[in-house]
Amino acid sequence: MIRLSLADIAEAVGGRLHHADGTEVVTGSVEFDSRKIGPGGLFVAVPGERVDGHDFAARAVADGAAGVLAAREVPTADGPIPTVIVPELSEHHPSRAMALAGDVDGSGAAVLAALARLARAVVDRLPELAVIGVTGSSGKTSTKDLIAQVLEPAGPTVAPPGSFNNELGHPWTALRADEHTRHLVLELSARGRGHIAALCEVAPPRIGAVLNVGSAHLGEFGSQEAVAQTKGELVEALPAAADGGVAVLNADDPLVAAMAERTRARVVRVGQSPAADVRAEDIELDEQARAEFTLVTATGSARVKLPLHGEHHVGNALTAAAIAVELGASVEEAAARLGSVRRVSARRMEVTETPGGVTVINDAYNANPESVRAALKTLASMTRGKPGRAWAVLGVMGELGDAEVAAHDEIGRLAVRLNIDRLVVVGDQARAMHQGASLEGSWGEESVLVPDVDAAVALLRDELRPGDVVLAKASKVAALWRVAEQLTEQVTDRSATERAGGQA
Repeated sequence: MIRLSLADIAEAVGGRLHHADGTEVVTGSVEFDSRKIGPGGLFVAVPGERVDGHDFAARAVADGAAGVLAAREVPTADGPIPTVIVPELSEHHPSRAMALAGDVDGSGAAVLAALARLARAVVDRLPELAVIGVTGSSGKTSTKDLIAQVLEPAGPTVAPPGSFNNELGHPWTALRADEHTRHLVLELSARGRGHIAALCEVAPPRIGAVLNVGSAHLGEFGSQEAVAQTKGELVEALPAAADGGVAVLNADDPLVAAMAERTRARVVRVGQSPAADVRAEDIELDEQARAEFTLVTATGSARVKLPLHGEHHVGNALTAAAIAVELGASVEEAAARLGSVRRVSARRMEVTETPGGVTVINDAYNANPESVRAALKTLASMTRGKPGRAWAVLGVMGELGDAEVAAHDEIGRLAVRLNIDRLVVVGDQARAMHQGASLEGSWGEESVLVPDVDAAVALLRDELRPGDVVLAKASKVAALWRVAEQLTEQVTDRSATERAGGQA
C-alpha cells in the first residue's frame, strides 16, 4: 500500500482516532490475519462468526503494526493501541448486505465497508494504474492468473492469490497496489444482485472481462438470466470508450455477447466464433490435453502453445491475450507470454504423477456443471488411446437449487458418453450422479457410490494401477482435494484467509 498516516486513513474511512495522534504512518501491508502482520502494517479487526479480530489487535501491534482498523475501542493491559474506529453502517449500505451473506455481523460489515473506502482512496491516488476486472460463472481464478502473468512483463502487476474475490478479499487485494504498480487484476464474485456493482465501486475497472454465464449458484440467483444480469454489472461500471473503457466479452456465450448492449465501453469479442475480434483457430491438443492454437487478431496472428491442461483454457487465454494487446503488447508478445504461463492457484487442474505411475488431477477447489464437464473432457483426452484407465472421483455440485438432481444426473451420464472407465461418486448428496451413470448405456459396475473421502481413497488405493489417471472434482464443501492429496501424499494447510474468496 502507499504510505498513509492514521489521520489519512481516518479521513478516508470517515472514522475517528483512538489512542493515536494521527501521525503514525502505515508503511507495510494491510492484513486481517494477525499472523501476517509485519512492521508498519495496518491490522484490520474483522468480527466474525467464529473469530473476532479485535481479540488479536494487541498481538498485531506487538508484532509491529502501526495501527488497527476496528469497529470499537480495543482495551489492553499492555498499553494503548493506536486505532481508527470505523463509523457504524447504515441498514441499506451494499457492504452490509454482502457481509451478511458471509459470516460477519453488523459491526463486521462496518469494518468491511471502511476497508472498501480505504481501498478506493488508495486507487484514486494512483492515476496511472490500469484496473482490470474479471467475472463469470467459472474460470475466473484461472483467467485472472493468466492475465496477471501476461501483463507482468509490461510492468509491476498485483493480483489476488487464489479466489480472493469478495467483500474482504477484493479491497485487501486493491490495497496491495502502490505507486510502482502498473496493473491491478481483480476477480469479482457475487451472491446476489448489486454485489459486483459494489465491488466495482471499490476499485473502478477500466477493462472488464466477462467469461461465461453458467449454472453455478442457481440456488441463489434462480435463473441463468439473473446470473447474467448480475455479471453484467461489471460492463455497466466501465468508463465510456472515449475514456478508455474496454469490455472483453465471450462471443461464444450468447448471454455474455448480449452484454455489449449494456456498456458504454468499447467491446472486444473473444472466442472461436468467426465474429470474435480475438479468436482461436486450428486448435490441437497433445496427449496431456494441452492446447496449441493460432491466436488471430485484427493486427496479426501468432501460434500459442499453452502449458496448461484442458481445452477450456483456450477461452481463458484469449481473454488474457485481448487484455495484453489492449495494454500495449503485440500479438507475438502476447502469444509468447501465454506459452510461458504456469498454474498459480492450487487445486485447479493441478496434475501430479505419483511414484507408482498414477496421474492425479486435483481440480477440486470448486465445481459447477460447466466446470465438471470441462474437467471430464480433459480426463477423457488425457487417457484416449492409452492403456491406463480414466477414473473420475466426483462429489456434490452445490447451490444448484431446483436443478440439483437433473444436473448431477446429466454429469453421471456424460461420464459414460465420454468413456470414462470408472466413476466414483462421493457422498449421498451426489447420488443422482451415480444413478445417471448406472442408467446410461451398458454400464454395470463402472460407477460406485461411496459415503466419504476415506472410502474413496481406500477404493482407489486398492484398485489403481500404473498408467491410470484420476480426476478429483466437486464443490468446495465436499473437500475432495483430500482424495488427490492423499493419493499424492501431499498435505496442504488450509489458510484462514480462504474466507476472503470463493463466491460465484
